[in-house]
Amino acid sequence: MAMSPDQDFVLKTVKSRDVHFVRFWFTDVMGNMKSFAVSPSELEDAFEDGMGFDGSCVEGFVDAGESDMLAFPDASTFQILPWRPDSNAVARMFCTIKTPSGEPFSGDPRYILQRMMNKASSMGFIPNMGPEVEYFYFKDSKGTEVLDHGGYFDLTTLDYASDLRRDTVLTLENMGIPVEYSHHEGAPSQHEIDLRYSDALSMADAVMTYKLVVREIALKHGVFASFMPKPMADVSGNGMHVHQSLFDYDDHNVFFDPNDPLGYNLSSTAKHYIAGLLTYAPEYSLLTNQYVNSYKRLVSGGEAPFFISWGHKNRTTLVRIPGYRPDREVACRVELRSPDPSCNPYLAFAAMLGAGLKGIEDELELTPAIEGTDLSSMSRQEIREKGYNTLPESLGEAVELFAASDLMKEILGEHIHRYLVEQKRREWNSYQGFVSKWELDRYLEVL
Repeated sequence: MAMSPDQDFVLKTVKSRDVHFVRFWFTDVMGNMKSFAVSPSELEDAFEDGMGFDGSCVEGFVDAGESDMLAFPDASTFQILPWRPDSNAVARMFCTIKTPSGEPFSGDPRYILQRMMNKASSMGFIPNMGPEVEYFYFKDSKGTEVLDHGGYFDLTTLDYASDLRRDTVLTLENMGIPVEYSHHEGAPSQHEIDLRYSDALSMADAVMTYKLVVREIALKHGVFASFMPKPMADVSGNGMHVHQSLFDYDDHNVFFDPNDPLGYNLSSTAKHYIAGLLTYAPEYSLLTNQYVNSYKRLVSGGEAPFFISWGHKNRTTLVRIPGYRPDREVACRVELRSPDPSCNPYLAFAAMLGAGLKGIEDELELTPAIEGTDLSSMSRQEIREKGYNTLPESLGEAVELFAASDLMKEILGEHIHRYLVEQKRREWNSYQGFVSKWELDRYLEVL
């Protein structure tokens, strides 16, 4: 088989940069990074025939009876790892997983997103994603002792972690991942780095790389980074707002329409897409917010919206239309504000994209925008009394809505859908049997 230009570049770079190991990266169904190392002499064969590994060792893949899997490296994702030595260097490539017969493996999250990208392509769209990924720095992994007491955009001695963030941004850019913004977030020791938008598949790869880089640089500085959605009860949690747009093959933003009668510069395509995001949000919540702890962030009084709503300048709605440069076509996008960074980005992006495309296909009607009303202080009960639907209140509710969703089965396929239902019901049932400190403090003495 003739080498592609990307594959040829990889082989030449490995030789010229003294690369001794190439790590093959992929994720399990939950979004945990998996990896094994391949020597440079194996690369040419790996491009053509894949590299075999035991799929039964990977969460959500297969059982021991049918465990042979092949990892095919994507040469376009080749990068030298900057935190490893220059001599005897280490590189990485993301992989697509296939069965021994050469078929795409239905349990591979990257394949699920690729399939959704192909659907968008068949409709004439290139989907772009731009996430804002938040995280905390803690003294160590044993607790939540913060490093500073800074707030939004602080640049003072309080922002103790400026050096960590700078090193992280430089490392990401060394790996070909452009960063748009980085700043201190609202909570003590909380930070945000926003990645410049790109196509959804490249961005999912970038999010996985980003999370690893943040942790690696933190470790190098002797501290601990956490993407847990809500590690501390009394401050805001970690979100991953995802900005989304669709471009056509002439590089025009199909969401942009300066003649929008509502004055939002949104095309009918964009409105149908938003309607899809809102309609199916309760069903894909399990993917954007996939742990028990995720639902501690989606509560009244927090910054994360849990009510099915949209608005222009209203930051308390589930979907917001950013208005920084309202008349620029390239800047027109929608922002989904419920996801958190503990999600598997491949599956979360696939679900968002699938919901939006379904809205376009079915020409779903968009409900009126909510402007000038702060919904964040209202309880779920008050929100429902006003006639708004809400996101699931708990992982238990989320998994049942997901289990019953025909769209989620269609987007993910039977394998991953069934696995997630089984695993998440098990997690919820386990949590239900746990007695918390809150219960002991409230009930032990009085009951």
